[in-house]
Amino acid sequence: MEAVQKDHWYFVVLIFLPFLKVAVQQKDAVTVRLEEGMVFDCLCPWNGNLSMVSWTKIPDKEPIAVFHPEYGVAFSHHYRERIEFLRTTQMDGSISMRNVTHQDIGLYHCSVQTFPQGPWTRDIQVEDLDTPPEEDDSPEPTPEAIETDTELVAEPSDNLTISCNHEHNGTVYQVILEKMPRGQPWSIIGVCKKVEGGLVGEDYSDRGRVSCADSLDVSLHLTGVVPEDGGFYRCTFSTDAGVQTTTVLLTVPPPGGFSLSLYMMYIYIGAGAAVLVLFCVILTLALRHRKRNKREEYRVKLHPSQSQPNFYENVHVCPRNAKKSRQKRNDPVYANLQAVRSHKTKSQRHK
Repeated sequence: MEAVQKDHWYFVVLIFLPFLKVAVQQKDAVTVRLEEGMVFDCLCPWNGNLSMVSWTKIPDKEPIAVFHPEYGVAFSHHYRERIEFLRTTQMDGSISMRNVTHQDIGLYHCSVQTFPQGPWTRDIQVEDLDTPPEEDDSPEPTPEAIETDTELVAEPSDNLTISCNHEHNGTVYQVILEKMPRGQPWSIIGVCKKVEGGLVGEDYSDRGRVSCADSLDVSLHLTGVVPEDGGFYRCTFSTDAGVQTTTVLLTVPPPGGFSLSLYMMYIYIGAGAAVLVLFCVILTLALRHRKRNKREEYRVKLHPSQSQPNFYENVHVCPRNAKKSRQKRNDPVYANLQAVRSHKTKSQRHK
């Protein structure tokens, strides 16, 4: 029963945390540099009994880390195995964070619940101090004013890799990959940096995959290029000799433009369709001829006498009738005629 209560005390904190009374808060937020193993100090200035410590990232309302003297610690899923409570003193709610990324930039809120004096809070702002500050008042440079080191052209639906290689002197400890679509500001899509534990890569790209090499050369792999992938890509190398940049311009023509590969594909499709039609015509004629031959063979089987040609079949009947007529002319003709001569003789006798 006790184990079940320990597993669910974290959810009880989420429910009752908004109803706690207003705490005494430090006025100014403390700025912390984004780096591996960064420490968020949250040491209560007075003595008393510590009831609970909770850390929240603004504007989220759910705690990312909670400490309770009786039930122990609890962490949200994203910060599990990354946050550790230092606990240098009884009233210390400080934490340290490892495996940091640019997603950890933001404002953190620490709340220390004590008895009998009540809660005490502190805000800590995490910033990437390695990134050169941008002048917000200055307008973004126009595409014509940006100097490019490499220009690439990709056809729609192609696969492409955009690489930024460091070719200058100095030791690189961080490189930031940014994209600027035409008419829009720069946005970070990938970060590669070296920490004590080795190489750390951060991928914020929605269209591709960011890869980091041991030399901190960064590359963006695009699959199925679309016109929206076109624009400027900038790699900012932070070295011990200063900040160095490399800019790449990617041009993707619209689908309606002329494309040699698309033109050749249409030619291949047309040739294939013509061959298919010709094959269908030949196959249809062959089937008809075969069907007619089978019909002739079947008719011969039903009338075997028609298997040999009859040379007299188409002879006209008129010559045969003429021959018979000639034969009838040559035969003697018999008729019952009266003897005229004997009648004359009788007349002469009467005279």
